[in-house]
Amino acid sequence: MLFFFSNFAANLVIRIKMKRNIAIIAGGDSSEYEVSLRSAAGLYSFMDKERYSLTIVRLHGSDWQALPAYNGTNAEVLTEKGITIDKNDFSYTMNGTKHSFDFVYITIHGTPGENGILQGYLDMIGMPYSCCGVLAAAMTFNKYACNHYLAGFGVNIAKSKLLRKAEYEGLATQGKEELQAKVADEIGLPCFIKSNVGGSSFGCTKVKTPDAIIPAIERAFKEGGEVICEAFMKGTEVTCGVYKTQNKSVAFPITEVVTKNEFFDYDAKYRGQVDEITPARIPDAVRDAIQAETLRIYDILGCQGIIRVDWIITDKINLLEVNTTPGMTATSFIPQQVRAAGLDIKDVMTDIIENKFK
Repeated sequence: MLFFFSNFAANLVIRIKMKRNIAIIAGGDSSEYEVSLRSAAGLYSFMDKERYSLTIVRLHGSDWQALPAYNGTNAEVLTEKGITIDKNDFSYTMNGTKHSFDFVYITIHGTPGENGILQGYLDMIGMPYSCCGVLAAAMTFNKYACNHYLAGFGVNIAKSKLLRKAEYEGLATQGKEELQAKVADEIGLPCFIKSNVGGSSFGCTKVKTPDAIIPAIERAFKEGGEVICEAFMKGTEVTCGVYKTQNKSVAFPITEVVTKNEFFDYDAKYRGQVDEITPARIPDAVRDAIQAETLRIYDILGCQGIIRVDWIITDKINLLEVNTTPGMTATSFIPQQVRAAGLDIKDVMTDIIENKFK
């Protein structure tokens, strides 16, 4: 009997040691800080805890903290006091024991996790991670650069104009009036004015009259140093999630986005002022074309992990933007689409993680 129990204990220790240690990195330095932490809690609930040991790591500026006490049953991911991460090797020490990680799942929406900065750090220390690398992250984070780059591959995009803060602030009153007239003339009204590097519709305005252009530009500049003035396209807004591993390509069912607000703004995204219909009420041929084009963009940009691409259907299929670290709360688009596909989100997460160890 003693032999049996000693073998049982030894086997249990082996199984525990074989678990991969996964860090779910959230937070960041943008207006999407709290949204990111909600995504981290969602990911924690989705991942296979029998297979992985999970720790949320919260980043804010130079303050990087592991939250080993978080177990999915409390709501302290925003405020819980953590343990400082050693940035030399991305580890932390608790009760005299050093804890390291095997893999990082990045769910920061905004800098430094969506624009390639964090990816560069992880590359330098040799830590595998969930999403695309430095170049693809930097490219997709800059909406204007990404969309115009993809236009070169035949992707349809809206007419747009890029403004930089230093140039804008150097304009006299007369220069700003001339800019206002130029935006109205070149882009047309209504149009969208938004941050080039922000998300969750922070700083985004649907502009209908010329006198609203300058206030909208100044509001968007509060989110970052570049602003896009983009033509309005009237049509059906949809979004499509995809991911690839070494042995499969998966395109999820498409979600149709219907809101009574002026556009799919923060209140629509996070306060329920929207109908999200999965699968979208679109013809099969259009569905197939959007899924195929989303997978093509994945390959053009060299993406990894899960991405989500937003589209608007007019008389053609038009790109809105590419999201390489999409929201992952229980009600976010990707989990909805996974459920609609008849898949288990736990299996999808395992696919993403294990693909880095093949």
